Amino acid sequence: MIKRLKKINKAKIFIGFASICGFLLFWYLGTAYTEVGKVMASPIDLFWRFLQSAYEPIGPHTIWGHLLSSISRVMMGFALASVCGILLGLVMGSSPLGEAIARPLFELLRPIPPIAWISIAVLWFGLGEMAKYFIIFLSGFFNITINIYTGAKAVDQELIGAAKMLGCSDRKIFTTIVLPSSVPYIFTGLHIALSSSWAAVVAAEMVRSTDGVGWLITQGMGISDTSQIMVGILSIGVVGFILSSIMRGVEAKLCAWSRVEKS
Repeated sequence: MIKRLKKINKAKIFIGFASICGFLLFWYLGTAYTEVGKVMASPIDLFWRFLQSAYEPIGPHTIWGHLLSSISRVMMGFALASVCGILLGLVMGSSPLGEAIARPLFELLRPIPPIAWISIAVLWFGLGEMAKYFIIFLSGFFNITINIYTGAKAVDQELIGAAKMLGCSDRKIFTTIVLPSSVPYIFTGLHIALSSSWAAVVAAEMVRSTDGVGWLITQGMGISDTSQIMVGILSIGVVGFILSSIMRGVEAKLCAWSRVEKS
């Protein structure tokens, strides 16, 4: 069984690598032999431009400085969204009164995309960093809240009833049943929110930024530099993949008990 799983994993790795190589080949041929090359850089040109941006500044920083600025903004907004989203999700999911008060307003605001709040963010917070944190906060907050609310509502009611019959207080039920049962949902919400927060950094950095990967893209668009635009896009994709992988690894370690129960 173990050997079979290893063979399956190796096959997946090989197929994944082959698909990436096929995509790059298709991209290269398209830019080299068709009109696409006039509006899009080839993968080879993009690779060398990315390496160049690692030691030659684009604006105030190299690519590493822009990535650091973007990541710091995302982490600030994501941390605040995590705290607020976990608290609100648990309150709505475990308290009928909390659900009655908060859920109608939450459901009213949830469909609004974060980019629609840019003008309001500028009016409320000005053109500084707070407006960017606000946009990133919104992109993560709703994803975290709805996942944790779902987790708290999915707790086995028979288990809660049995705990009440044994004399457990509401606080004890919350800390020993509701909260542990919601942990897998919490990590799912955090995973989704981290990805959406990172994606929202482009919109956030459109609010008068002087650095960041979002600034790279918008500034490249202003000077019609497709290579610079694609360097920014590639950076967003690579860092997003790394952040997602880290979150999956943390979830696998801390929620291993949940996977054992399911198996």
